[in-house]
Amino acid sequence: MTLRLRVRPMLLVLPLILTGCSSMSNMSWPSMSWSAMNPLNWFGSSATVSDKGVGEITASTPLTETAITDALDGDYTLRSGMSMSNGKMLSFFQAMDGKDVKMSVSGEPKGNVQRVDVVDPKVESEWGVKIGTPFSDLYSKAFDVCVKGEGDDAENVECKAPQSAHVTYVFSGIWHGPDSLMPSDDALKDWKVSKIIWRANPLQAAAAQ
Repeated sequence: MTLRLRVRPMLLVLPLILTGCSSMSNMSWPSMSWSAMNPLNWFGSSATVSDKGVGEITASTPLTETAITDALDGDYTLRSGMSMSNGKMLSFFQAMDGKDVKMSVSGEPKGNVQRVDVVDPKVESEWGVKIGTPFSDLYSKAFDVCVKGEGDDAENVECKAPQSAHVTYVFSGIWHGPDSLMPSDDALKDWKVSKIIWRANPLQAAAAQ
């Protein structure tokens, strides 16, 4: 008798559950990808600068909007443009977060990516260097590793990453000396990374030094 009392309520509830499931199957629900349900993706993904490239951008990535968007996992919107560098015409794509430029991807028209300039604070190198990292955390002196910047970085200093010939760090800070001279090591110790640059060709990185 006791067994029957326990079983009957379950038999009564089961049709209701099945009916409910049947009704829900006819409802229209928004589609959701499994990747969107992954807690690791709830806070957005950030690319990493490595010896091979930035995120999935490498020396073999075509300089096209589709290829760059896919390589950056759609984290940014892109806008394109053209520029001149050392007498050469270059194409570039700026990776935007709203109205802010977070990254610039450039190379020869119809070619592959040759350079990526990163200013996004969320993107760091695989060695833990990011925008805001002090010079003194990486170097004790500028000799043989740093040079004065060029172009838009003329007031800054560019230094080779200790771990990679493809990566350099641009440091910005206060310097009261002549613009033509490299700031002293004592002044540089308080300068901070304002940009991370990856170059496809290590010879270009070496030449920049």
